[in-house]
Amino acid sequence: MLFFVFCCSSAPDKVGNLDLVKWRSDRGGCGDVRKGLEKEFVKIQSELLGKHIDDVGYMLGRPDIQQLGSRDQKFYVYFVEKGIHCTDITQKSAAQKVILRFNAVGLLSEITFQARPL
Repeated sequence: MLFFVFCCSSAPDKVGNLDLVKWRSDRGGCGDVRKGLEKEFVKIQSELLGKHIDDVGYMLGRPDIQQLGSRDQKFYVYFVEKGIHCTDITQKSAAQKVILRFNAVGLLSEITFQARPL
């Protein structure tokens, strides 16, 4: 007889000094909580690079915007500050954001910060 044990764990609370609970709770950066966490995010970039898209989504929460690029690349966008997107998500927002680029096999290959509208 075979028994399968399924183990469920909750998402981590921290990576380095970045408080992931606060990060995940600030959808769209509309509460301006992520703005205060931006410096800590910059410090842990190297720990995130190379992680699988599922692991990153699990840690940081659902992205504010997902985009599919050429050659099966994917982009996760997390707003870091409040902007027009908080009242109308259909508008292009010039708010500060972090963009995570995943390669075709789903590994995080690049992290950029920009305020330019997408």
